[in-house]
Amino acid sequence: MQMTKTFRTMLAGVCTAASVSLSAGAPVQAETLTDAMILAYKNSDLLEQNRALLRVQDEGVAQAVAALRPVLAFAASATEVDSDNPLQDGFNKSLSLNGSLTLFDGGSNRLAIEAAKESVLATRATLLGVEQAVLLNAVQAYLNVRSSSENVSLGFNNVRVITEQLRAAKDRFEVGEVTRTDVSLAESRLASAQSSLVTSQGTLASAREAYRLSVGKYPPAVLTGTPRVPKLPGSLKEASSIAQRSHPDLDAAQRQVTIAELNMLRARSARGPSLTGTISVGETNGVDSSSIGLNYNHTLYAGGSLVSFERQALANREAALASLHLTSRTVDQGVANAWAELAVSRAQLEASLKQISAAQLAYDGTREEARLGSRTTLDVLDAEQELLNARTSRVTAEAAQYVAYYSVLESMGLLTVEHLNLGIPTYDPAAYYNAVKSAPVRSVQGQQLDKVLRSIGRE
Repeated sequence: MQMTKTFRTMLAGVCTAASVSLSAGAPVQAETLTDAMILAYKNSDLLEQNRALLRVQDEGVAQAVAALRPVLAFAASATEVDSDNPLQDGFNKSLSLNGSLTLFDGGSNRLAIEAAKESVLATRATLLGVEQAVLLNAVQAYLNVRSSSENVSLGFNNVRVITEQLRAAKDRFEVGEVTRTDVSLAESRLASAQSSLVTSQGTLASAREAYRLSVGKYPPAVLTGTPRVPKLPGSLKEASSIAQRSHPDLDAAQRQVTIAELNMLRARSARGPSLTGTISVGETNGVDSSSIGLNYNHTLYAGGSLVSFERQALANREAALASLHLTSRTVDQGVANAWAELAVSRAQLEASLKQISAAQLAYDGTREEARLGSRTTLDVLDAEQELLNARTSRVTAEAAQYVAYYSVLESMGLLTVEHLNLGIPTYDPAAYYNAVKSAPVRSVQGQQLDKVLRSIGRE
């Protein structure tokens, strides 16, 4: 009696906490797996962070373009001179407008522009990888909540069934059909079932918090279901081939190789000459002046630093190539692992369904035989536990199968809003780039840039 009272108190506390969580998340919009992925895409701070980092790289292109343009600088000075020589005393003032333009630098600035563009494309690929991670986390969070909810339901049913068995054992004990041991066994199993139920409730509460972190809102009390599993290639070889063409990690690694090669060429060009044109107009103490000139620079000796920069760039290129090869193998491994996990989850689900069918027949038969006196209470409790284990295995296997399907998509680089056809507007990475790639100043272009910033902001 005391144990049952304690259990009810604990269970009431857990249910109250779950109720508070539900009310805190109202109104809840995410009811299906598709809804969860859509909300995760819209609410992800990680995506927002990486979109901002992409805009940082976009500005790198603008800055590289600006290096090819003239630099204009205005200078003004006023100096009062007081010295021992009266002829030098006075108030000196000067105004000047100076301009400079790099006419030749061995192609360094042009190479810088190309490297900046490649950095933009590499960061876009990284952003796509982040999008995949966000959607896969949403899938896992959704299925964790759903499986945890089903386990709680199984736990409630298990407590109910064992409670009935305990009541029946006590009735049979009163008439001398069973011993006190049978009653104690039923009481022990009930306490164990109550403990497992509270654990399942706690797991569900944790899963709801993980869902909130991934999706941005608490899930509803009942998740309405999952969509049809996504279509996958017919073989592992085909999936690996798609991954080698589509995976964003490979795209980013290839871009990094190109960037390293461009930087190596830039390091070589730094050893060559440069030519800069200058122009200046100004006034000093009322006297106008102007000048125009050419500056030729060619570093003959810099203590070995220029050659060191070139060697460093070459080493970075070798590192980028090695990283590309490693990424390719890692992507292949990821596809193979995901494919194997899918096969395992399919087999586990099929086996769990057969296990449930067999366990149900065994439980029904054992319970009926117990009524006829040919089976003990322990036999019934064991059969009921086998049935519960089978049903729990099915819940776990079904969730694992769904996650495995989406993991295969992610391993191929196809777990994106566009490929899944979720039907929502997506972030356009080219919008901001197109507005800043020509390095606009505050003008009509600048006003257009403001509109772009507003249009790609979070809704």
